Amino acid sequence: MTEPTGPLKGLKVFDLTRVLAGPTCAQMLADLGADVIKIERPGAGDDTRGFAPPFMPGTKESAYFIGVNRNKRSLTLDIAKPEGQEIALQLIAQSDILVENFKVGALANYGLGWEQLKAKFPRLIYCSITGFGQTGPYAARAGYDFVIQGMAGVMSVTGRPEGEPGAGPLKVGVPIADLVTGLYAAIAVLAALNHRHATGVGQHIDCALMDCQMALLANQASNYLNGGMVPRAMGNQHPNLVPYQDFACADGAVLVAHGNDRQFRTLCEMLGREDLAADERFATSGGRSTHRAALLPQLAKSIAGWQADDLCAAIEAAGLPGGKINTVPQALADPQVAARGLVHEMAREDGTPVRVLGFPPQFSATPARYDQAPPRAGQDTGAVLRELGLDADEIARLHAAGVIGG
Repeated sequence: MTEPTGPLKGLKVFDLTRVLAGPTCAQMLADLGADVIKIERPGAGDDTRGFAPPFMPGTKESAYFIGVNRNKRSLTLDIAKPEGQEIALQLIAQSDILVENFKVGALANYGLGWEQLKAKFPRLIYCSITGFGQTGPYAARAGYDFVIQGMAGVMSVTGRPEGEPGAGPLKVGVPIADLVTGLYAAIAVLAALNHRHATGVGQHIDCALMDCQMALLANQASNYLNGGMVPRAMGNQHPNLVPYQDFACADGAVLVAHGNDRQFRTLCEMLGREDLAADERFATSGGRSTHRAALLPQLAKSIAGWQADDLCAAIEAAGLPGGKINTVPQALADPQVAARGLVHEMAREDGTPVRVLGFPPQFSATPARYDQAPPRAGQDTGAVLRELGLDADEIARLHAAGVIGG
């Protein structure tokens, strides 16, 4: 095993998660130096290993799995078997954090529920990730990103406005409910670690996709809760700021995103439309939002004759925010992405190279690690069990009994 480095070095995580929200949380902890042992089902592994195509070259394993499972060790273990539960308890006894995304109450069937573990392991931080949380009328429901996006309102504010071609609710192009839940879960785990540092006591974290997606409504929810404005789909426009959208140039679209009055005046000067800046209807942010129907056609007309590259260059020279709409390949090849070192290449144990998007924040003293490529299912089973003191004969017996795989 490569010795982990990073600000969470020395912490151990027992990872009972699969698919996306839970693995995202566990990967962030692993990136920051925690030793994460990922528990997978013998003979099956994490569900996302089969979320394909695309497959990893020369394998039947999905590229999807690679994206959220680096820096982890994989142990294939059947926790439905008593011997599997005993091994799980031994590993939990050595762990600081347990992360799981089973249905509410399911782990209690295996003796691994919070209520069963908290007395045995009072320092344990136990993070449960579910669709709707441990309480409430929907607690027993399964939760999937797509369903949560719809129920939590984000689809209602995503897409073309009513009356335009293609209008209607749309999901976000990435599984935003899963991803933000992974982020909130990791933040909550770190907060619980600080509490344990002060008190010596762990706790249970109840983290729900529905709650986290609702929290992400941010300004849209506040506009309704505090201003009575019902959020709606506005395409690429902003509910409060104008101009804040895409505009068609002669050879493509350019994004213009201005958040204050000075930026708007500068844009008008750049476009030779000082008359718009002088119009009292458009002088303030609130006025531009109220009178957007009058302003936007004027801006669109003034921008339509520009070449996209020329407009982007002029926007940059003026110190204004804006840019082109990249495809994913274009974004990954962007020189800024390269300069920030966001794409990392790692090698699996057989030498197969994999490329991953790294941990975004950059630390001056304890950088994130990229030393363990996403594992094969059960790749580290033998090593983890040897660390528990099991010899080769016992490991072979457990394998033959179906308690472990690998």
